[in-house]
Parts: sequence; structure tokens; C-alpha cells
Amino acid sequence: MDRLRAMASFVRIVDRGTLTAAAADFGVSLPAMVRTLALLERDLGATLLNRTTRRIRLTDEGRQYLERCRTILAQVQEAEAALHSRRATPQGRLAVTASVLFGQRYVAPLMSEFLRSHPDVSGELLFVDRVVNLVEEGVDAAVRIGHLPDSALVAIPLGKVRRVVCASPEYLRARGLPRRPEDLRAHACVSFTGLTPHAEWTFRPRSPKVVLRSVLTCNQAEVALAACAGGLGLGSFLSYMVAPHVRAGKLRYVLEDFEGEPLPVRFVYPQSRMLSPTVRAFANLCTERLRRTRFD
Repeated sequence: MDRLRAMASFVRIVDRGTLTAAAADFGVSLPAMVRTLALLERDLGATLLNRTTRRIRLTDEGRQYLERCRTILAQVQEAEAALHSRRATPQGRLAVTASVLFGQRYVAPLMSEFLRSHPDVSGELLFVDRVVNLVEEGVDAAVRIGHLPDSALVAIPLGKVRRVVCASPEYLRARGLPRRPEDLRAHACVSFTGLTPHAEWTFRPRSPKVVLRSVLTCNQAEVALAACAGGLGLGSFLSYMVAPHVRAGKLRYVLEDFEGEPLPVRFVYPQSRMLSPTVRAFANLCTERLRRTRFD
């Protein structure tokens, strides 16, 4: 069994939604695609997809395996693309998107460095706190935080960030240190809607959601962070947002024992762009720099 081809077939089945469409993409018959999936499930000893006559649905095991398959296939594509593009010179337009604050702090400096090294490239940056459809909006690549929905994007892991709760030392001295998530109900909270659009925060699995008493609701991370640093209340952010304030002594992490699983940071781009020397070179720069960066 060609394991890499079987993994690629499984990913394509999920992305296309049917075995028939995946078989057509690979230029094989439907029975051959069914056999490939069956052999893969047999070798793994797990059911990856629940199938009916009308739809397919990932099992829990299938969802976990899908993410690992994407990572492995992306690494294989990286290796192959690197060989193809070694002698190609980056040129033309390069459009990259990221969330606002992460883009300002990490992506913009890398883009400036990249453009200085490659004068034949013109860069465009789109920093918005929403998920941009790369193909529809004509964007070459993105740096994304969080678990990716099923898609046809190539994803390169860059690191991880935590979802944290923080407050200023002055606030904690005046109001006390929360020991459990439920203690937040007695505290003033600053709500950053870019991360938590509703007035409730979540913690590790099996911990209850906490409905907050928000003294300030804001859609700008820097404004919400400044309010917390000024002692207005507790806030929930991603660790990269808070880290400079923690290092400066303006904010402290609280409830660290109740944090959920860290969120992945990935460089993503459509499979159709995987051989572009410009995208490849910028992906290599982001990988080299950001994998060495601490986000907390």
C-alpha cells in the first residue's frame, strides 16, 4: 500500500465531500478509491469516515488523523517545492494576511525584511480579525491562529499560543486573585470581542463557561489591553498579545492551571500556489523566524 497516496486520497475525499469526486481528481475508478480508503482504515485499525449514500462524516479518529495527514503532506510538498524553486528568483506581487495585532507585531517586520532582500517583489498586507478566503480575495498566503476547518490549504506549523487571563498587579492587590474560573463572576472584566464575541470565557475541557460582568467591551486588542494594564479589570487574550505587558510588569497571568489546549500558529497557502518561488521564499523566512519566537 502506498501510504502517502492513501493519505492524500483520504484528505481529498474529505475536501471534495464525496468519494466519486475524489476518484475523478485522482483519475481512478470509484471502486479503486473505495478500496484505498478501506485498506487505509484496515491498516490503521480505525474507522475514519462514516458513510451514507448521501454524505460522509469524519469520526473523532478521522478528524485527528486528517490534521496529521495535512501536516505530513505539507512537509512532503515543502521538500519537493524547495527543490523546484531553488534557482527561481522571487518576483511579482505577494499578498499576505493575518490578524491585526499578530500581523503588526510579527508579519509586517518579516515582509519588510523580505522586500529588502527581493527588490523584484511588491508586497501587500491585509490585517483583519476575520478569516480571509485566500482564493476568492486574491491573497497568496496567511498566518493563522487556531484549528483550521477542513480545507484545501497547505499548512506549515510555526508555533503555538495560549488563551490566557490577565490583570494588572494593582487590580489584583485591590480585588484579590481569582483561584478558579467561577471566581470571575465577582470581578470586573474587560471583553475583547475579537477573541470572545460573547460575554463569556471558556477554559480547559469540563470547566464551565463563565458569564462575565463586563465593565468595558471593545473590538480593539490594544485598547482592551491598555484598560487591563490600567487596572480596570481582568481580560482574556492570546498570549502573544499580553507577553510584552507581562515582561514589563504591567500585567500578570492568572488561572494558568485552567487554560485550555494551546492554539496552533500556521503559515497557510492554497495548494495551487505551492510551487510559487515567491510564496515559498516568504514561507521559509516566516518558518525560520517564527519557530524561534516565543509567543508568551
